[in-house]
Amino acid sequence: MLSVELHAHSSLSYDGHDPVELLLEQAAAIGLDALAVTDHDEIDASLRAAELASEYDLIGIPAMEVSSAAGHVLGFGITEQVPAGLSYDETVTRIRSQGGIAVVPHPFQSARHGVAAEIATAQLTAADAIEVYNSRLLTGRANRKAKKFAQTHDIAMTAGSDAHISEMVGQAVTEVATETQSVDGILNAIVAGETSVIGTKTPWRVSFKQFSGGVKRRIMRTLSELV
Repeated sequence: MLSVELHAHSSLSYDGHDPVELLLEQAAAIGLDALAVTDHDEIDASLRAAELASEYDLIGIPAMEVSSAAGHVLGFGITEQVPAGLSYDETVTRIRSQGGIAVVPHPFQSARHGVAAEIATAQLTAADAIEVYNSRLLTGRANRKAKKFAQTHDIAMTAGSDAHISEMVGQAVTEVATETQSVDGILNAIVAGETSVIGTKTPWRVSFKQFSGGVKRRIMRTLSELV
């Protein structure tokens, strides 16, 4: 059984704070086995994290969080950036064309760019898995709804901290049952549903800090691009 963090952001994300080295240090310090850095519409930092992971006795999973037209989609096991703004179906196709898997994070949360409730059934059932525990939700309602949906439709389940600062890496972990300690072994086990999820809610003060810091960095990045 491997303990895997499947949702964490580095400073390359518009709302991330820390470099990948700090994320890797945190993951190693708390005894995780693998880490996926999932930056928003960026992949370079994740590829670097995957290269450095062995130095921390971790498995590094290259990944990103893609902003599809229907909401965010996590792509794991990919090495090329998937463009933002594509349809949901095209986003999933692009991820799978690289041999990766597509996981929908924080579904039903339109305010957080999750796949919207009115189209969720068609979209979510096409995913390889859905995130049923996200530690940054202020209440457990959406997590419970996601878990019920996954169980009803027999979809594989994952968890993620959605960490935007290194200290929150490991708040929510996907335990993966695989004897193959590799990226492929982990991803194959996720698709097969050989997972369990554990986690605790991110303290609201930390969530607010991450959110407000992300807004500020996004504004500054937008202004720098206009100059």
